[in-house]
Amino acid sequence: MRGGDIKPDPRCIHAYTIKRFKTANGDPSLYNSLITLYSKSDLLSDALRLFHLIESPNVVSWTALISAHGNTLCSLQHFISMLRRPVLPNQRTLASLLKTCASLPCLPFGLQLHSLSLKLSLSHLPFAGSALVRFYSKCRLPADARKVFDRIPQRDEVCYSAIIVGLAQNSRCIDALSVFADMKSAGVVSTMYSVSGALRAAAEAAALEQCRIIHAHAVVTGLELNLVVGTSLVDGYGKSGLVMDAQRVFDGMLPDANIVLWNAMMAGYAQQGDKKSVLELFNGMKDQGLVADEYSFLAILTACCNVGSVLEAQQWISCMKSDYGVEPGLEHYTCVVGAMARAGQLEDAERLAMTMPFKPDAAVWRALLSACAVHGAVDMAWTMGRRLLEHDPRDDSAYVILANVHATAGRWAEVAEVWKLMKDRRVRKEGGRSWIEVRGEVHVFLSGDRRHERTAEIYAKLAELMEEIRKLGYVEVSDAMLHEVEAAEKRAALWYHSEKLAVAFGLVVGAAPPGKALRVVKNLRICRDCHEAFKYMSKVIDREIVVRDVNRYHRFLQGSCTCGDYW
Repeated sequence: MRGGDIKPDPRCIHAYTIKRFKTANGDPSLYNSLITLYSKSDLLSDALRLFHLIESPNVVSWTALISAHGNTLCSLQHFISMLRRPVLPNQRTLASLLKTCASLPCLPFGLQLHSLSLKLSLSHLPFAGSALVRFYSKCRLPADARKVFDRIPQRDEVCYSAIIVGLAQNSRCIDALSVFADMKSAGVVSTMYSVSGALRAAAEAAALEQCRIIHAHAVVTGLELNLVVGTSLVDGYGKSGLVMDAQRVFDGMLPDANIVLWNAMMAGYAQQGDKKSVLELFNGMKDQGLVADEYSFLAILTACCNVGSVLEAQQWISCMKSDYGVEPGLEHYTCVVGAMARAGQLEDAERLAMTMPFKPDAAVWRALLSACAVHGAVDMAWTMGRRLLEHDPRDDSAYVILANVHATAGRWAEVAEVWKLMKDRRVRKEGGRSWIEVRGEVHVFLSGDRRHERTAEIYAKLAELMEEIRKLGYVEVSDAMLHEVEAAEKRAALWYHSEKLAVAFGLVVGAAPPGKALRVVKNLRICRDCHEAFKYMSKVIDREIVVRDVNRYHRFLQGSCTCGDYW
């Protein structure tokens, strides 16, 4: 065998032990190792047969058997059998079982395991504690994961990695970055998981400075060239809108880049609608001998969708299976529907949604509803809105878009009907939040927010900006919710949206050097008035304003936006 390319056959090793020790009943520790080898070679029946040869299985034997059956109910059944012996679990037994519970998923059993770990005084130990943190994180219970983490007195790098990754996976990006900072302050060694988790959190928050700080940390700790960390860096810079920085990291990983890294780079360009760069990367990836997967094609189709390239989108989804053997999924079809809708081919887009080999989900109907709003297709918007609300009756954005479409057409009776439906279903419009990063610190603003210590300066700067853009021709673009509000009150309500406050704050504190873009992130879809105002503001301040909303990036410069007023 050369370089470990061929796995040793556990049956050969087993035969050697019998020959060596002249008996089939060797040392239990040796049998425990053999059970593990059999399981890693997918020879579960042999592993079970060998286990039954052990006269008095100990906790290590049971743990080996439980781990052998991986993420299946059999592992839980073997655990019950173990307790009936009785043999009590150790940290590794619990870790294996908790991984199974998270994968199945089986939350009630996992909660009982947590209870048992408390009784056995194991939950506060780093290994078992880390397993509990991962379990709660994968079950979408980040608050419980944090409670477990906080109760571990001696936290090692595995504990920190588990909570940072868990918080990042559950969109608790600020918390994840805070824990990462605590880890560094505590002098705990960074791992590729803690660094990649922190980068994921920074990417979701579009926290550019944090990405750069973590990148510098990766360089210092020697993790920069690790593929997992490198992929997270490419993803982080890409989601922060800095594809050239992402490209530099990507270039530094060549020629060892794997398909995941190539896909991350393509996704960064796709988000910007840079179809040409995505296709160049795709061809370069093929030249390296890598086989494209579903995420490669999703990047291409996303780029086509963002620029409305209908014909190319149709060609790519057609050749995925015929030329590359990759079956298109719902997300791929959603991109084609979005491209058609963006190009104004609303009826064709609806027809594709109804005939594709998947049942349309909320994302499909939301894409069509947004397109109807852009193209002023009022009657069709009502149909799309109804279908979207059938999937998710509590989607507040659907009511807002639907009401605004009818308000634009002057159909106030229908607007009232939408608001009544929203009220009857007790759906509340989610509050808008926007944040901007200044010297590594993230500042969050709500609509009409007056909690910031520099509120007076922020509002003064915003008033100055609004007066300047009015001179250039800006007129407030109201929405249906403000229809019956007095003009002065309506103007104030629109002026103090969270994204406008964030931009004003950025200018007050000098969030970016002159000539550099101001970068704002918003948790919702940017409203029409803010979108219009930022086009004018980019002229007044003579610099680029970048806003990443829930749908896409908006780059405002000299009175226009890269989205083409479509989002």
